[in-house]
Amino acid sequence: MRPYTLSDFDFTLPEALIAQHPAPERSSSRLLDGSSPQAQDRIFRELPSLLRAGDLLVFNDTKVLKARLFGEKASGGKVELLVERVLTGNQVAAHMRVSKKPEPGATISLVGDGGFRATLLGRWPDADGTLFRFVLSNDAGDDPYTLMERHGHVPLPPYITHTDSAEDAQRYQTVFARAPGAVAAPTAALHFDDALLAELEARGVQRASVTLHVGAGTFQPVKTENIAEHQMHSEWYEVPTATQQAIAACKARGGRVVAVGTTTVRTLESWAQSGLASGDTRIFITPGFVFQHVDLLVTNFHLPKSSLMMLVSAFAGYEHIMDLYRHAIANQYRFFSYGDAMLLQRKTA
Repeated sequence: MRPYTLSDFDFTLPEALIAQHPAPERSSSRLLDGSSPQAQDRIFRELPSLLRAGDLLVFNDTKVLKARLFGEKASGGKVELLVERVLTGNQVAAHMRVSKKPEPGATISLVGDGGFRATLLGRWPDADGTLFRFVLSNDAGDDPYTLMERHGHVPLPPYITHTDSAEDAQRYQTVFARAPGAVAAPTAALHFDDALLAELEARGVQRASVTLHVGAGTFQPVKTENIAEHQMHSEWYEVPTATQQAIAACKARGGRVVAVGTTTVRTLESWAQSGLASGDTRIFITPGFVFQHVDLLVTNFHLPKSSLMMLVSAFAGYEHIMDLYRHAIANQYRFFSYGDAMLLQRKTA
């Protein structure tokens, strides 16, 4: 296999193809079936016809937090926080956008009622960390989850240009979101609605869940031409015992494990690689990676030069992926978080 560099994963995307809003209905988005050599254009609600009884769909059940908070310093300077992780003791780890960073101990008044505030404790996860550790509090003693849900904003990706709305609060969240902790949605799962899930169940396709709290780092481009030098961001994951058992049973009956989204792939392959059912992962999947669990992948279209372009290329084959992307652009598919999806099959040697 030839060595790949960052430039191999670049492509030109017309700005008009970056989806700014979701499709009118979740399952009405388009689906590019790339699970065979000849790509086929479909609608997402046709997915059940492409799967078989005994297959296992594995979803990421993380729930997106309203993690973007606005406020000001005592001096009046504007501050924007993006909460990356909720810690213990009402503490959070957050990105901070501000003209001049406040000193530890400073209190930021956040937009919200009841004396909503953030007190800076220092950097996270250590003194040289890129994130900042705050205590979120209000006069009523509410916890960070409650405060963000009440006063926060949906952390839309940087390529979505409108401010968050009631539509985003509903649609930038899966119908089965359960475990709060993500600052970005597992977007391939946004196409599933209750009717589609019911049809899949009726056809004998089974379901299981993992959790990976998607971080803001998922949008960071790879910047080193030698991709081996790229440092991945850290995300917390969990593979429940019931899901481990469901995967083993699926393999035993000859079914296929269908990962819904790259976050599910990263979770399952982190578990396979480390043997740990929960923890933090920095797994970086590039061409040449040996997949141990996933047979099929439902995924959206990803940013040029991103680690996720490398992941799907490792999964389905570089040339096949680049062909599919050329087809998608030529046929006006919608890209990124609110865009369309494709179905991929793992390339065998």
